[in-house]
Amino acid sequence: MPHHRDNNHLSYGDALFLYLEREGMPLNVASVNVFEGIISLKACTRFIESKLPLIPRYLQRVVSPPFNIGLPDWEYDPEFDIRNHVREVTLEQGTEVEFKAVAGEILSQMMDRQRPLWDFTLVRGLKGDRTGVVTRMHHCLADGLAGVELLNVLLDPSPEVRPLPKRKMQFHPPRRKPSSTSLLDELISSSSAVAQRVLTAQGELLHVLQQVLAAAGHEAEASDTHLQPEAAGEPIPLVSEFARFMPEVTGTTQRLPFNIICRGPQKFRWAEIPLAEIKAVKQACGATVNDVVLALVTSAIQRYVELQGVRIRGRLLRIVVPVNVRGNGDAHQLGNRITFLPVTIPLDIRSLRKLVDAIRERMAFLKTAHVAELVGMAGTMLGTIPTAAQVVVGPIVSQLPLGLCNIICTNVPGPAFPLYLLGHKMLRCYPYVPISGDIGINCAVLTYDGTAYFGFTGDVHAAPDLGRLEKFLTTGFAELRKAVGAGACRRRRAPAIRRKKAAVATTSPPEQPVIPPAVRMPAKSAPAPTTNGAKSNELLAGAAV
Repeated sequence: MPHHRDNNHLSYGDALFLYLEREGMPLNVASVNVFEGIISLKACTRFIESKLPLIPRYLQRVVSPPFNIGLPDWEYDPEFDIRNHVREVTLEQGTEVEFKAVAGEILSQMMDRQRPLWDFTLVRGLKGDRTGVVTRMHHCLADGLAGVELLNVLLDPSPEVRPLPKRKMQFHPPRRKPSSTSLLDELISSSSAVAQRVLTAQGELLHVLQQVLAAAGHEAEASDTHLQPEAAGEPIPLVSEFARFMPEVTGTTQRLPFNIICRGPQKFRWAEIPLAEIKAVKQACGATVNDVVLALVTSAIQRYVELQGVRIRGRLLRIVVPVNVRGNGDAHQLGNRITFLPVTIPLDIRSLRKLVDAIRERMAFLKTAHVAELVGMAGTMLGTIPTAAQVVVGPIVSQLPLGLCNIICTNVPGPAFPLYLLGHKMLRCYPYVPISGDIGINCAVLTYDGTAYFGFTGDVHAAPDLGRLEKFLTTGFAELRKAVGAGACRRRRAPAIRRKKAAVATTSPPEQPVIPPAVRMPAKSAPAPTTNGAKSNELLAGAAV
């Protein structure tokens, strides 16, 4: 099969989000953003259109092969029209409550499969001279980490307003291959892909076994020389740790009131905490930022279910954490490059300090026990199921009470400095992760410009009072900060920037690396800046689901 067609195929993991999607349960990744000032629809449309040559996927739609005998392809939309992807709504009262309700309505809608799977919605009328923007893209196009990279491409790291093209973009899509040729290609490709996935799964299993055996050898050597296992090599789980934690990992999920089949529509609520204060707490606890985040989410869920009459004594909460598996050379690739880490946490730990310690111990055990690799191997094996069967079974599976986990919590590092749209500073960026199956509440966390933004997604039937989680999260953090003796850090505000019709940068923009090939079209378009805040945020290498 020609190499260029291989590049245009969706991966098994990407296509799975298409197969699992159904009415009432759209599987998109998104963010709800707030910008200073008023942004016009016409200017925003022209600005986004000027960026499209840098993102070929925004010009392509998903096309399934005949009879679904293979994976879908990305093909250029011959009828692409930017007006189908950039639109606006106007609030009547402009309040935060109304903004959240409108965002939930937008995020509950399915995208048109006949068009490229992304859109921008300007939300006009926000109080305080602000403009909201709801950005969406289908999960088959990008996970959370790739979504952040796309946001870096679309927005600017400087308030300088660059001249926009005067002419409308001229787009001439390449011709499609005849259906008979495509059918033959897909027959060959489908057989080859299944065989490749079987070999990949076998290789992953062998790799995990080699790691376990090597660790066992280190442990034996350490025992002979009277050394601790950590001194002989990479830390490995002890027998006592397996006895303590493995029953939690292998046990069934204990369902909570919000673990019911999602029917839609969805609600979206948010909260925010200064990142410096989270780092002060993690430093005092000897933990990671991700440990603190999971403790805050667990505490919020604990309070939430207790209000619904759930007795938490002896109960466990299973949180699935997406983990990025991109290598150093493909950190900017689109699509989904993730596996999952199931963290099972006692729900009856009242002390938030002890809760952080419990999560830290479990995360260390899961890492050294290579649980994420085992989960990834299981996912690869599922990819050996014929695509035609996945298309039929996917929507059915999404309506079954599988009880895989209680909640998904994704934690993605974003840019550590401000981004701008047409010179308007992005003030806030609330991440959105979809709900699915019987997981009626999910949480996404994104760090941006010194703040950790939390986004809670909930099915209206499973979590009608989703807004309580906002208060529970911030209340829990105040208690945790007090318990560990980490005082509040004063948040430094950037000076306001006055804009004129022809805005000029008042500060030197940050370093502007070249856009990675994964998101740059091989055309005569000028490179746009991109950023990566992963190093400064010290988060788990996670990506949204």
